[in-house]
Amino acid sequence: MVLLKKGIRLLFFIALSFHAVDGIAQFSSPVQIVGRGATIEPRNLIDYPTAGILPKGSFASNIEFFQEGGLLASLSFGILDRLDVGISYGGSKIVGSEDASFNKVPGLNLKLRILDESVEFVALTIGFGSQGKESYIDSTNRYMIKSPGFFAVASKNYSFLGHLSIHGGLNYSLERGDEDRDLNAFLGVEKTLGSAMSLVGEYILATNDDGAKALGRGRGYLNFGWRWSIADGLALGLDLKDLTKNQIQESFANRTLKLEYIRFF
Repeated sequence: MVLLKKGIRLLFFIALSFHAVDGIAQFSSPVQIVGRGATIEPRNLIDYPTAGILPKGSFASNIEFFQEGGLLASLSFGILDRLDVGISYGGSKIVGSEDASFNKVPGLNLKLRILDESVEFVALTIGFGSQGKESYIDSTNRYMIKSPGFFAVASKNYSFLGHLSIHGGLNYSLERGDEDRDLNAFLGVEKTLGSAMSLVGEYILATNDDGAKALGRGRGYLNFGWRWSIADGLALGLDLKDLTKNQIQESFANRTLKLEYIRFF
């Protein structure tokens, strides 16, 4: 039974990889994910969302590699003009020789655009995300970086030496095993660098992770990342996370690697 469960989990990740490769052969609509020439809205910064959603009739496949041989894979679909849904699954020590430790349940993500951006107004999206980031901690039933839970986020784009987008939001995580139930806030920015590259940054106040059982020191999380459209519909991301050294066990910024593939049906 244990081998069967592990086999199912591995097949999940393998299916995601082949899904992306197979998409290159089946779908021909050109897609660019980041940079001045991007045809898709930025949907996430580093750990937290923007107001961007997937267009109707498209899908996104993401794989993120993090410390301790960790891997998180996800699939998202643009169901309606204003709605996208996704599922994710991952764990620690998947890469390496140690026994893998998988997350207890898959993560669910829903995003609903309730206001489109205009000259006068921001884009506004509400949603729910149960997928946290990095390793899962059984003793407090939470991820190292808590999942957003219920959230609302606003985004606004400006023309400034290419494109500049500003993002800000509030969220209420359902990961409360550490007895910290506070509302949280986050801010972010994306700046294009030429036609196919972007820099992203975010600051997460982490007011829901500064209690007696917190993993951090109350400084919040400052994260920066680099994105590059390396092929049609494919982007590479490199992140430096927790530059404030908020987490007690960290001595230097956490480095992660991301791959994102988006295509239209």
